[in-house]
Amino acid sequence: MQLSDVDLYDPDVYVPGVPHEMFATLRREAPVYRHLDDEGNPFWCVTRHADIVTVNRDPKTYSSWQGATYIHDLDPDDLAGQQMMMLNMDPPDHTALRKIVNKGFTPRRIRELQDILERRAVGIVDAVIEKGECDFVVDVASELPLQAIAEFLGVPQEDRKLIFDLTNRMIGSSDPEFDLEEGQARDAAASMFAYSQGLFEDRQKHPREDIATALIQAEVDGEKLTELDFNLFFMLLAVAGNETTRNALSHTQLALMENPDERQKVLDDPYKIDALIEEGLRWATPVMHFRRTATTDTVLHDVEISEGDRVVIWHMSGNRDEAVFDDPHTFDIDRASNGHLDQIAFGGGGPHFCLGANLARSEMKVMLGEVLRRMPDMQMTAPPARLRSNFINGLKHMPVSFTPAAKSAAPATA
Repeated sequence: MQLSDVDLYDPDVYVPGVPHEMFATLRREAPVYRHLDDEGNPFWCVTRHADIVTVNRDPKTYSSWQGATYIHDLDPDDLAGQQMMMLNMDPPDHTALRKIVNKGFTPRRIRELQDILERRAVGIVDAVIEKGECDFVVDVASELPLQAIAEFLGVPQEDRKLIFDLTNRMIGSSDPEFDLEEGQARDAAASMFAYSQGLFEDRQKHPREDIATALIQAEVDGEKLTELDFNLFFMLLAVAGNETTRNALSHTQLALMENPDERQKVLDDPYKIDALIEEGLRWATPVMHFRRTATTDTVLHDVEISEGDRVVIWHMSGNRDEAVFDDPHTFDIDRASNGHLDQIAFGGGGPHFCLGANLARSEMKVMLGEVLRRMPDMQMTAPPARLRSNFINGLKHMPVSFTPAAKSAAPATA
C-alpha cells in the first residue's frame, strides 16, 4: 500500500473492518503523517505507540480543551459546550474536577457492585440460552454495561433501553442505521441532559446509596460538583460506560469464535480469564482515536507541528505496533508482554486515564466468564455488522448460535 492510498478520515473505510494495512503503512513510512479531511484541511496522524504515549502525557503541549477530542472542528457553540465536559478539559481544571468525581469510584463501591454484576450476568444468559441463538451485541454485550450503569447511578432498570437508544443516536450519527433524522445527535444529547437533570433534582431531595448521590454530595477543598458538572458527567459516563464496554465485549467474543484454540485455553483453565481481558482490550481498542490541539510550535518524531494544528492519536494503531508487540495481528491470550494502551482502550490516557477501567474489566470478566461457562460452543451464523465510524470500533449486530440449555436456578437479579 502507498501513502497516497491511506484514508483514515472516511467512515466508509471502516465498514468492512479496521484498515490495519493503512495504519501499518503509516507506522512504517510516516509515523506522524499530514492527512487531509473531507474538506481538504490538514491534521496530523500519530500512529506509533511511543509517540501516542508522548502526546497523551503532555497536555500542556497537546490540549484536549482547545479543540475538544473530536477529529473534526466543531462550530463555536458546540465547542463551548464540549469544553465544559471533563473529557475535554486540561489540567488544572481537569484535575480539580476529577478529584471530586473520584469520590464516586471508590474500590469499595466497585467491590459492592461485583456481586450484583455476577447475578445480572446470569439473568442475561438466562434470557437467551433456551433459544440457542441470539444477537450477541444487542442481547448480551449491551445488556451488562447498561444494567451496571443503571445500578451504579441509581437509574431505574427499565430506563436502560432509553440510555441505550440515546447513546446510539449520539455516537452512531454517521451510521445509516442510527442516523434517522438531521440533528439527532444534538437532540439525543439534550434528552440525556434532561434525564440527568431530573436525576440530580431527585437525589438532592431523596439521597440514596448510589454514585449519583455520592457525586452530588462529594466535596474536595470546599468545591462540589455544580448542577452543570453533574449533568455533563452523567452524559459522559452513560456514553463511555456503555459504548466502550459493549464493544470490548463483542470484539473479544468475536476473537474467541475466530480463534477456537484461544477459547479452549480459557475453557481448560478459567484462571486465564484475566489474560483474556487484557488481550481483548488490546485487540478491540473500542475508541480508535482522540484529537488533541497543539498549543505551541513543537516537534514530534522529527516532524514540525505548528500551534493550532490538529494532532490525532490513533490508539488502534498503537495497540498493533510491531515495535511493542510480537506478531501484533494474532490474538494471543498468553502474550508475554501486554503493554498495550489499556488506559485509552476505554477512552482516556495520561491525565485522562479511564475512571471506569476497573469497572469495565469487572463487567468483561463476569460476562465473558458466564458465556464461556454456559455457551462454550458459540458460533457466528452471519458476519457481524460493523458501525460506520472512524471513532468507535463498533459492532452493531453479531448473530450467533449455541447449544440450547436450561436457565440457571440461581437468582438473576439483585
